Amino acid sequence: MTDNQQPILGKDGASNGQHPLAKLNRLHFWLLLALNIIFLLAGQAAAVILGRFYYDKGGNSKWMATLVQTAAFPVLFIPYLFITSPQNDSEGSNRASFITVSVVYFVIGAMVAGDNMLYSIGLLYLSASTYSLICATQLIFSAVLSFFLNGQKFTALIMNSVVVLSLSTALLAVNDDTDKPSGVTKWKYVIGFLATLGASAMYALLLSLMQLSFQKVLKKETFSVVLEMQIYTALVATGVSIVGLFASGEWKTLQGEMGSFTAGKLSYVMTLVWTAIAWQICSVGVVGLVFVVSSLFSNVISTLSLAITPIAAVVILHDKMNGVKIIAMLMAIWGFGTYLYQNYVDDLKARKAPSAVDDAPTESRSC
Repeated sequence: MTDNQQPILGKDGASNGQHPLAKLNRLHFWLLLALNIIFLLAGQAAAVILGRFYYDKGGNSKWMATLVQTAAFPVLFIPYLFITSPQNDSEGSNRASFITVSVVYFVIGAMVAGDNMLYSIGLLYLSASTYSLICATQLIFSAVLSFFLNGQKFTALIMNSVVVLSLSTALLAVNDDTDKPSGVTKWKYVIGFLATLGASAMYALLLSLMQLSFQKVLKKETFSVVLEMQIYTALVATGVSIVGLFASGEWKTLQGEMGSFTAGKLSYVMTLVWTAIAWQICSVGVVGLVFVVSSLFSNVISTLSLAITPIAAVVILHDKMNGVKIIAMLMAIWGFGTYLYQNYVDDLKARKAPSAVDDAPTESRSC
């Protein structure tokens, strides 16, 4: 996230002064805001918990767990068709060629598939609460990569966030892993830890690359363009996941996996379906908050969900919350707070200097 952002609301439709939300009264605006927050928080928490439930009840296909993270992307066509901003000829002429845009979407989509695979491996070998806490390290990688790729300033608050989150992750690394899923050895626990850590780093890289794409290739970031990025990269990621499912031979085990699923065949199907839907509900919430308020606010709520998921995992999946994990979670929240406060300060500066952000894209978090 750069230090010169402005809300999407101030950009989308700025050429004609008519924003699709301009006619909403204050009550409707707050209702729409609340709805998108619920979508993001509930979607991400539900997706992680359902993913862990899939493994706990006998699911074992990493490629299937990867596929469901993007397979329901057609859901995004609903907001895309109903809330889009008109594009005039001058705006269209600023974008790169169709081939260039297609290459960008393909490369990012393939990276998304790889990232989702790493997350699937991490969730296979870790409890949902530990997994979510490790995912918080994406803020560390985002800060470092944004410094090198997007010119973000490395302030004292950002440095504090990086140090605290690093210590929080280190605590989890030396934890006695008593909460690891049944049948997971210490070596597999380490693999899951490293896979989730690598996935968080790759996700941060994806955010920086998306930001560069908006700035250098797409040349615009409205609600419709952000959704297009989400839809087409998810399409590519879904295709890569399907190829991986068949190339690995895991598709041959799916029927047996369904039959041995301890919660029943119907539960097996519904778990996969609702996991896929939950991830896309999360995506709708992310993009909706970018559109209604700003990318900063969307990232604030996305980060908040990382703190909520471990609590939900303890309540629903009965994950163990030992002293080390409690300290790690409190440190993670502290790291979140300083990171988000720095971005709040940056956003205030951006609002006071609107002319300085005309060419600066916002950063959209994908689930």
